[in-house]
Amino acid sequence: MAYENWCWGHASTWFDVYNIVKDVREGGKDNIGLCLDSFQTAGSEWADPTSRNGLNNEEERDAKLDQSMEELAMTVPKEMIYFFQVSDAYKLDEPLEDEVIDGLRPRGRWSHDYRPLPYDGGYLPVAKVTKAILKTGFRGSFSVEVFDGKKRGAAHEEYAKQAKESLEKLLEECVDK
Repeated sequence: MAYENWCWGHASTWFDVYNIVKDVREGGKDNIGLCLDSFQTAGSEWADPTSRNGLNNEEERDAKLDQSMEELAMTVPKEMIYFFQVSDAYKLDEPLEDEVIDGLRPRGRWSHDYRPLPYDGGYLPVAKVTKAILKTGFRGSFSVEVFDGKKRGAAHEEYAKQAKESLEKLLEECVDK
């Protein structure tokens, strides 16, 4: 079983789910691991769909994300990562209202319809998150997890090809040169 953080949920950061999974494993349940997600990580620590510029407006936003990704790389054992999901996010023309609508907070609504492939109009630091995960030594399964309202009705074969190309470009960007 893999536990994933949701940027709008109770366990909104990689560190939250890491601690939960670590506690469960220490309690004798070693069949649970992490499902890390580029959108969920950057969406909780770096971006904010309720702000005009789409960013968490903390003064040290970039430095805090850099520190968090370094901590992830140094803390999480590669064997604890079961799965890595990849997607980006659109910066919205109009910020989302900072209220619960249909049972979802803003980041939850953002997650449901504004998650393109990397390099397809998004703005999150997907490569930075991916590099940190690869730095753990993880070489397991990647999944493209997009919820892109702009692509509804797209031809599946062509979209799968775009997804493959997107992942290839992401991995190329993440290779140390």
